[in-house]
Amino acid sequence: MKDYICEINLNSMRKFIVLIMLPLFGFSQHNIGKAEALLMQKKYVSAENVLQLIVKEHPENLKAIELFGDAYGYQQKWDDAITQYKKLVQAKPLEANYHYKYGGALGMKALQVNKFIALTIIGDVKEAFLTAAKLDAKHINTRWALVELYMQLPVVVGGSQTKSLQYANELEALSKVDGYLAKGYIYEYDDKPELAEKYYKLAITEGGSFTCYQKLSSFYESNNAPEKAVATMEASQEKHQRNALHYQIGKVAAEYNIQLAKGEQCLQKYIENYSAEDGVPIAWANYRLAQIYKHQKQKEKALQAIVLAISELPEIEVFKEEKLEINQL
Repeated sequence: MKDYICEINLNSMRKFIVLIMLPLFGFSQHNIGKAEALLMQKKYVSAENVLQLIVKEHPENLKAIELFGDAYGYQQKWDDAITQYKKLVQAKPLEANYHYKYGGALGMKALQVNKFIALTIIGDVKEAFLTAAKLDAKHINTRWALVELYMQLPVVVGGSQTKSLQYANELEALSKVDGYLAKGYIYEYDDKPELAEKYYKLAITEGGSFTCYQKLSSFYESNNAPEKAVATMEASQEKHQRNALHYQIGKVAAEYNIQLAKGEQCLQKYIENYSAEDGVPIAWANYRLAQIYKHQKQKEKALQAIVLAISELPEIEVFKEEKLEINQL
C-alpha cells in the first residue's frame, strides 16, 4: 500500500512538472516564432536580442541556436555566427546543413581577414563543406559553395577547376538549371566567354527564372556587350514583370551611352512604380537620368535630375562629381 501511494505521488509529481514546463515551452516557441518574423522583416538586431534570451534560458534549443547564428550572419558578425553554428555541429554532427552554415560563416570570415589568417581558416571551410556534401548527397547549396570555393582558391592551397566541375556535374544531376549556372560561373571565372554564354543560355532555356536572365545580362555587362545585356533584360522583363529591370536597363543605357530614349523611359517607369522591394533607391534612378541627359547635352534637365539625386542621398560622392561634370557642359 505504501509503495502504491508512492507511485501515485511520483506520477502526480511528473504530471505537475509537465504542467509547469508546458507554459515555458510554449513561451519559448512563441519567442522563436517572433524571432523568425523579425529576421524575415530584416530587423536583425531585434531578432538577435530575442534569441539571446532564448538561448540563455534554453541552451539545448537547436532551432534557437541556429536562428541566433543566422541573426549574427545577416549582420556580418562572423565570429559570433561561427560560435553558434559550431554548437550545432557539435550537438548534431550528422546534420549536413549545420556543417554547411558553419563552413559558410568561416568562409565569410576568411574574406574579411588578411590572407595569412585566411589560409589558416580555409582548411576548416573546406572540411565543413565536404562533410556536408558527404552527409547529404542532395544538398544543393553545399555543392554551389564547393564550386565557388575550388574556383576561387589558388592552386597552391587546393584550388581546382576539375573539382569545381565535379561539383557542377553533381549539381546538374540534382537540378539542370543549377548545373548550367554553375558551369556558366566556372567558365566565366576562367575567362572562357563562349562556354559561359552557352551555359547561361541553357539555364534560361531550361528554367527561365529571373536569376537565370540576371546571370546572363550581368555576364554581358562584364564582357562589354551592353546591347546584348539590354536585350536579355527586356526578355526577362517581358516574362517576369519586375520593376527593378527598368532601373537595370536605364543603368546600362546611361553607362554605355546607348539606347538613351529607351533608358530614359525605363528610369521614369522605375521611379513611377517604385517600392522598397525594388532595392535600388530612387536617387540612383535620378542619377542615371542625369547621365542620360548629359549624354544628350540637355544641361538643364541633367541638373534637375542630379539635384534631386543629391537631395535624396547627399552623402554619395559620385552624385556630386556628376554635378560638377554637368556644370561644365
